[in-house]
Amino acid sequence: MIPLYHDFTEEKVMIFGGGPVGARKARRFSSEAHVIVISPTFSKDSFGTASLVRAAPSPSDVHEWVIRADPTLIIAATGNDELNNSIADIAHDNELLLNRADRSKANSKENRALSTAYEVMTPATVEDGPIQVAVSTGGRSPALAKYLREQIETDIESAGAMATLTADLRAELRGRECSPSERRDAIRSVVRDPDVWKGLRTGENNARQEATRVIRNTMGGER
Repeated sequence: MIPLYHDFTEEKVMIFGGGPVGARKARRFSSEAHVIVISPTFSKDSFGTASLVRAAPSPSDVHEWVIRADPTLIIAATGNDELNNSIADIAHDNELLLNRADRSKANSKENRALSTAYEVMTPATVEDGPIQVAVSTGGRSPALAKYLREQIETDIESAGAMATLTADLRAELRGRECSPSERRDAIRSVVRDPDVWKGLRTGENNARQEATRVIRNTMGGER
């Protein structure tokens, strides 16, 4: 599998299943997309800003629901194998992205035989501002994916602030008389400087001033 990112802004995601898994998926996608959750019952978990539709479609009803909503992604998260398989068939026939939340062993022979060309997985993610890191075990171990996500949360602390800072510095350096390689080396030095990171994380020193110092030293003085 090759990880890809997809912008779901202004797009629709349809989730079949109102249990804890459906709620988790709804929270995940409702931060960006318009999410519709269809289920006869809903757990007490938060569904974010998703629209909840109380209904119990049969496998033969799925096509009508999907055509009416016209989603970009369909998520099968029910406890009914026949219904989940019908959802997968409809997604395949209509060339829609599909996420099978009822499968934990994505690499098994059985699941490879059942999968479609449009099936996708949703990895565990860690975010800090514009920085996003995705972790996937290929469906082998959700527990490990969660553990790694928790470890990475600490590792990327203030990475979002660093991204913002270095974006501003890159824009400023373009206005100077220096080569692209000099600008690249200067920004790399800022990213790798522990005092800049300390300033971003603790506020004990001015990260911008530290970054300016690093750039000055890297480029051999002001220009």
